[in-house]
Amino acid sequence: MRSRILAVAFLLLASLAPAHSQITPAAASPDQRFHFTEKPGPNSVGLKVVEQYDFSRGYRSLTDESGKPYQGERARPLQTLIWYPAQKNGSKPMTVGDYGDLLATETDFDKPHLSPDWQQWLKSMKPSLNDAMWAVRNAPLLAGHFPVIIYAPSFSNMSWENADLCEYLASHGYVVLASPDMGAASRDMTFDLSGVNAQAQDISFLIGYAQTLPNTDMSQIAVAGFSWGGISNLFAAARDNRINALVALDGSMRYFPGLVKAAGDVHPEQMTIPMLFFTQGATSLEKLARRTPSKDTDGPNVLNAWTHGDLITIDDMALMHTEHSSIYQRNEDTWKDYPSSRKADYSRADGIVGYAWVARYTLEFLDAYLKHDAQAMAFLKKTPAELGVPPHMMTVDFRAGKGTPASLEAFRAELGRQGFDHAPEIYAAMLKDQPDFKLDEDAVNVWAYNLMQANHLPEATALFKLNVQLFPASWNAYDSLGEAYMKTGQKQLAIDNYKKSLELNPSNDAGKEKLKLLEAAPAH
Repeated sequence: MRSRILAVAFLLLASLAPAHSQITPAAASPDQRFHFTEKPGPNSVGLKVVEQYDFSRGYRSLTDESGKPYQGERARPLQTLIWYPAQKNGSKPMTVGDYGDLLATETDFDKPHLSPDWQQWLKSMKPSLNDAMWAVRNAPLLAGHFPVIIYAPSFSNMSWENADLCEYLASHGYVVLASPDMGAASRDMTFDLSGVNAQAQDISFLIGYAQTLPNTDMSQIAVAGFSWGGISNLFAAARDNRINALVALDGSMRYFPGLVKAAGDVHPEQMTIPMLFFTQGATSLEKLARRTPSKDTDGPNVLNAWTHGDLITIDDMALMHTEHSSIYQRNEDTWKDYPSSRKADYSRADGIVGYAWVARYTLEFLDAYLKHDAQAMAFLKKTPAELGVPPHMMTVDFRAGKGTPASLEAFRAELGRQGFDHAPEIYAAMLKDQPDFKLDEDAVNVWAYNLMQANHLPEATALFKLNVQLFPASWNAYDSLGEAYMKTGQKQLAIDNYKKSLELNPSNDAGKEKLKLLEAAPAH
């Protein structure tokens, strides 16, 4: 059967794993099977399933498999799951099997169909299908407005692969949305930029949809992604300034920096939002050296580049990659190859404990950065031992962001914060951080003229002065500064700059006219 779980990450990690063991794990007893050990928060949990389309993008081809015109909706289908704080009620909660039933209508809302792959997958879930979850379908909304979390699933996977985490967050006062991980034109994700971009667009679509919901606080938004979803969330955050924080569960941004590099518009070194990153234990330099290089693995390390936003990195020593999904911990097929891929002598039971701490750290991170909870921030800065994490379970590193990223957007923000008269110092600090950073003369000139037209003359003059400093051989920079001084009544400074402009470009006829007017004007 084609593997649906984390196919991309395993392309890399297979080269790092030891030789395959012939040990076959025994069937798990009921008490060994996964159960989520964290207690729910103060709120009941509701679940709503919305079948909707993104009409801005195509999904179905013009013709079907038989070559006939496709009959039906061709826009991108997005089966959207929404977990939310709900009013207490006595209705029966979802089971794992109820979530499994959603597979048949992920892309064909009106024609339920379950592929052979998913049929086999559900067979391996049989021992857990009757497990009770927390969410009640269509439960009444709890009054209030709550921060928004978009959950991005792993490679080709279903939206509810971490249903326990999503329900847990909803019980603590978050609205969580998710849709399946799909390629640009098929249910199966594709291992390329087109695939990452498709999921990143899905994330932004869900943020837009969340704005239409009556119980969301759209000023506080985070994206949590597992594996492939943990590279798509990076792409989304680089392009969508509504996103305030990232959570990556062993995210593929760490394993495939070449895709980040190839995107062209995703720059971790310029990002200032906080990120919580979980990774499956430590990997030796020797194992990394044995991996097969490719254009997708060749690129700057995203976590090392993340210097301007807070970064909390947690090494889940007890968890293999797959165990970052609660639903896949429930899948018996997950454990068939466990002896060859597990970490040290950790057990299946350790995975249950490790996952609970993943959920707890995720909640505390979101509380710290979206709800601005001081106790949650203090939690993140404590050692695992101080928090009662079992020995050898995980290591935690908190690295505070510092400095200002070198970008035009960041430069504008710093001018707004410190004042335009500090433009030279701010620019010098950015150059120190990133020596190849350059401001564009024309862009600064247009920016300054826009300010001048809006009657922000001191700010415009400061920018024109900066342009003269940065481009001393530019006649246009002096001409523009001369005009600013002319408008502010600083006659001699205006004359001096127009003269300098004409020295550099004697053909500047407009400058000649302005200079004549200035020199002919009576002194005040």
